[in-house]
Amino acid sequence: MAPEQEAVRGGERSGPSAEKPSGVVVVERITHQDVPAICGLYRKVWDPAPSGVPPELVKAWQPTPLEFTSWMGGVTYFAARKDGRLVGVVGCELRHGSCRMVHLVVDPEFRRQGVATALVGAAVEWTKKGNVASIWVDSLYGLESATGLFRHLGFTLVGVLHQHEWGEDVNFWERIV
Repeated sequence: MAPEQEAVRGGERSGPSAEKPSGVVVVERITHQDVPAICGLYRKVWDPAPSGVPPELVKAWQPTPLEFTSWMGGVTYFAARKDGRLVGVVGCELRHGSCRMVHLVVDPEFRRQGVATALVGAAVEWTKKGNVASIWVDSLYGLESATGLFRHLGFTLVGVLHQHEWGEDVNFWERIV
């Protein structure tokens, strides 16, 4: 079993006794106890904001624990951990026969170490178990790291909405599963 899927068996967390090799990215479904750490990660990722991203958008992407808890309604979230440290998060929402990934973030200190790949891999596996045909995600047009990631992971750019979110262009990516 791939390391990034190790703890996703049946969509449930592995027990505390499960051994996890050092330095391996482990992806698990989150619990409510994870919410404060997840909110801290979102603050860390979006502060300072990438150049050109409107402050209103950055604020919306830094939820309080109460706001994040409301995000959890109808969305299954996965957390990536490396050596027990929370280093990334992604949400998956089933709708109209497909899965939409939302709120994907990776701790800046752990980028380019397979964290986003592991999170997207867990989302794809979860999608397959849901018997849906595709997974899609949107990203700001100017976020080159997102563009490179989604291309690398087999997503196809299927559209661009101009001035969609806070006046910013948004790319739509899809992958057939």
